[in-house]
Amino acid sequence: MVACKMAASGLQLGESIAVNGVCLTVVRFDKNGFLVDVSSETRSRVALKNWESGSFVNLERALTLSDRLGGHLMQGHVDGVGEIVAVDRLKDFFRFVIRAPESLAPYMIEKGSIAVDGISLTLNAVRHSEFDLMIIPHTYENTCLKFRTVGSRVNLEADMIGKYVFHQLSALKGEKEGLSLKKLIQAGYGGVE
Repeated sequence: MVACKMAASGLQLGESIAVNGVCLTVVRFDKNGFLVDVSSETRSRVALKNWESGSFVNLERALTLSDRLGGHLMQGHVDGVGEIVAVDRLKDFFRFVIRAPESLAPYMIEKGSIAVDGISLTLNAVRHSEFDLMIIPHTYENTCLKFRTVGSRVNLEADMIGKYVFHQLSALKGEKEGLSLKKLIQAGYGGVE
C-alpha cells in the first residue's frame, strides 16, 4: 500500500501512477492510499530497495491530453538502474553524479533529458555512461533525491524521443547501402529529395 494524500483527490481504479518512475496500475484505493500489483518483470528491472516499507517515493499521475507539458516525455518504462557515485552541495544547489548502465550511453546527451526515479531532469555533463545533474533546492526538498546518497541505486528512463530517433537511425544505418540523406527523408525526417 502506498500511503498518500493523492488518494483522496479523485483517484480511479485502473489509473496509471508512476512510483519512482515506474508506471503502475491502481488496483485498490481508499482515502489514505492505493495498492498496485508489481510483476516479476517489473521487480527484475527496478531499484526495489527504494520501495521498502516506510520509504518515501516520488509519485506522478499520468498526463492527460489537456495538461501542460513541463519536462520531457516519460512513459514510466524504466530503461535501467543507475548508481549515485557523488553528491556535492554547491551553495544552494546539489550536484549529483550518476553512473548509468552502458546500454543507456547512446541516449544521453548534454542538455538532454533523463528521468531519475521519475523526476524529469537535465543532463548537465555526460562522460559516456556517467552524467552530472544540478539539482535546485525546490527539486531536492520535494523529491526523494534528499534521501539518496552515494551508492544509492535509482531508476533511469532515457528520453523517449531520443530512443526512437536512435532506433530509427540505427535501423537505417544497418542497411547495406548505409545511411544517406535520401533514406532519412524517406523515413520521414524532413527535407526535400
